[in-house]
This record gives sequence, C-alpha cells and structure tokens, in this order.
Amino acid sequence: MAETSGSTTLISRPVTALPETTEVPGPRHATPSAALGALVGRAAEVNQRLAPTLLRMALALVFVWFGALKVAGVSPVHDLLAATLPFFDADISVPVLGAVEIAIGLALAVGRLPRVTLLVLSGHLAGTFLTFLTATELMFQGNNPLELTADGEFVVKNVVLISAALLLIAFYGRRADERASA
Repeated sequence: MAETSGSTTLISRPVTALPETTEVPGPRHATPSAALGALVGRAAEVNQRLAPTLLRMALALVFVWFGALKVAGVSPVHDLLAATLPFFDADISVPVLGAVEIAIGLALAVGRLPRVTLLVLSGHLAGTFLTFLTATELMFQGNNPLELTADGEFVVKNVVLISAALLLIAFYGRRADERASA
C-alpha cells in the first residue's frame, strides 16, 4: 500500500504538446445544433420586434370585422346578443355594439393610446360573459356545465382575446416606462 503524506501540495504532471495541425485558420462550420440555435435566436429577435404589432393588428382586424357584421345586420351572433341583453331592443343594441367594436378596432390599428384602448377592449370582452347569466340555456348542452354549445365556445374563446389584450397592455406599459426613464 502506498504511503500518503499529509501535504496539501498539488501533483504536477508533465505538459505534453499537442500535435501541430495543418488546418487553415478561418470560419468553422457550425454544428447542426448550433445552426438551429442561431436560427431560433434570430427568430426570437424578429418575434420580439414584430409580434406586439402583429397581435395588436390581429385584434384590430377581428374587432373591425365582427363590428362591421353587426352594423350590417348580418352577424351570426345577433340572436345571442338579443338573448344576452333582453332589456334592450336588439335591432338597436347590436348595431351600436358593432359601432363600438369598429371604433375599438380602428383605435387599435392607429395605435394611439394603446393601453387605454386595450383596457376598453378587455372590458368589452369581459361583458360577453354576461351571456352565461342571462342566456344560460344557450351556453350549455343540457345541464352539464362542461359541455358548451357553439355559442358557449364562442364566448369562452374571449378568454384568449382578453389575455392577448392584457399582454399588450403590459408590453406598451413597459415601453412607456422605458421611454420615460431615457
């Protein structure tokens, strides 16, 4: 058995030289995973720059389009809105809601006061959930609250639109803070 000393010195090893290569200096070919990583990184940069505007424009398009259908009197949700707001004449309230939606959509497209516009949009969309209280029979199949009708699905998808609006509110709030601190 080898004897060990109480010394704390490091063991030194002789350094061996690496063989010389005949490789020509220059750019190396990236590995596939490095190339993929670079591609994903570039896509993320483009996404950070374009996604907020594209999302805002998508919301604007949806609001202008759906609002125009209501104003034109050809909206497939006319009867749903009439059942949701039974205390108003649907022939008046539906076009008025459509005009409000068009105004919200145009304000989003223009991009002035985006946080205020997005808050109004979120409030408008939150109001659609009133349907679950005033027209429950149109929202569920039978008595099962887990089985939505097409109308129920149409309203529930507004959770996604509200989330998109809230995300944009945070984005535009952060940009305002960055502009103020500069």
